[in-house]
Amino acid sequence: MRILLTNDDGFTAPGMATLRRIAAKLSDDIYVVAPEKEQSGASRSLTLHDPIRINKFGDKEYSVEGTPTDCVMMAMNYLFKDALPDLILSGVNRGANLGEDVLYSGTVAAASEGCLLGVRSIALSQSIVPDEDFHWDTAETLAPDIIRKLLKFEWGPDVLININFPAVPKVQVEGIDVTQQGKRDLSNLSIDDRVDARGRQYFWLGYRPSLGDPPEGTDLWAIANKRVSITPLKLDLTELALADKVKKAFE
Repeated sequence: MRILLTNDDGFTAPGMATLRRIAAKLSDDIYVVAPEKEQSGASRSLTLHDPIRINKFGDKEYSVEGTPTDCVMMAMNYLFKDALPDLILSGVNRGANLGEDVLYSGTVAAASEGCLLGVRSIALSQSIVPDEDFHWDTAETLAPDIIRKLLKFEWGPDVLININFPAVPKVQVEGIDVTQQGKRDLSNLSIDDRVDARGRQYFWLGYRPSLGDPPEGTDLWAIANKRVSITPLKLDLTELALADKVKKAFE
């Protein structure tokens, strides 16, 4: 099985090192094409107004001065177009990708692009708690067996898998849930208003570290309860029920 690795935290990120070890338990045919530097929050953006530069570290390893989507596009359409992967793994992201995070996440975006190009793709994220140790071993230990089980059946067209691991040591994980996408409490948005040395106003955007009280069955609930969350995501965003109503209105 040929596996392409990418992420949004950058080529040298700790999560990429973790992903390499995960992939090594699944195959010895591994390629890496990841952003040169961190691209968190890049979503599915493309580099259209600047050149894309590629740095080669070996026959199977490249960094790209661009977004996660750029990385997958370059891998699939240029670097390895004659040796396409059977699987794309994106991550392991430093921090969870839950709820509407999937719309902003470069990690999920890379998996989405792979999915659009016809390759089964999985996004992996390791939840963290501020000021506590990162438990990369949780994702590293549990991910290979989860991936093997997922690959035993077809997912259908335009479907990717989003996996989140809880912010606890592997021995404290309570189980594995197949979940639906949750919804965060958007009141947790934090806007930090500052002034620079020249007197100009600037801002930092972020979210306060709280999952709120999410309903059971969602990715947010699973992570809050020390469980692995596996969420199948479909790229077709059409709301069919409403489309039927709109169609009747215009007949």
